[in-house]
Amino acid sequence: MAKLNPIALILTILCLLVSTLDVYAAREGPAAAAVEDSFHRDICGGKEKVVKLHFYVQDLRIGHVNATVFEVAKASITPTNPFAFGSVHVLDDLVTEGPAFNSRALGRTQGLTTNADLSTFGIAMNLNFYFYAGRFNGSSLSILGRNHVTDPARELPVVGGTGAFRYARGYAIQTTYSMDPVTSYAVLEYTIYTTYDSKFNNEIEIAEM
Repeated sequence: MAKLNPIALILTILCLLVSTLDVYAAREGPAAAAVEDSFHRDICGGKEKVVKLHFYVQDLRIGHVNATVFEVAKASITPTNPFAFGSVHVLDDLVTEGPAFNSRALGRTQGLTTNADLSTFGIAMNLNFYFYAGRFNGSSLSILGRNHVTDPARELPVVGGTGAFRYARGYAIQTTYSMDPVTSYAVLEYTIYTTYDSKFNNEIEIAEM
């Protein structure tokens, strides 16, 4: 029995795939075919770049006169657990260019945090950074992951976004810039490396926000 030529086999499979796509495009019409073609060109055409974002989050905790973080749920164990296991908070924090509260406003950090570790301060984070100023005005970036808040620097994954951050992936480093337990006011510093769609911005590959 003759041996199969692997190159010929691959070419045959590719031809079959192209034929299938042509049949689909013909059935759905030229408009649908154009949308599909544009989608694949954008994803595969090397238009993704990496950007470094650096900003601060003004975290006004429960007890602050202008609090932007509130507890919305807790478990039966929460009051007696040393790490407040089961406590769920919703937040709408201000994002600023610098650490001062009156620094230039860039957007809001909105989402949920849950004390999800029975034996340490491990917080499950579900955050959306919505930008209404700066380079990425109108876009949002989503972060989802575990935050061990007692670590000096905490790494969190970037899992997606909207606008310029469609299909975003990367990571964020969160640190505590300052903390005042008396006034329940903390300033969190974020440095984020993430992909973005260069069609929304024509600047250099690695840039500050």
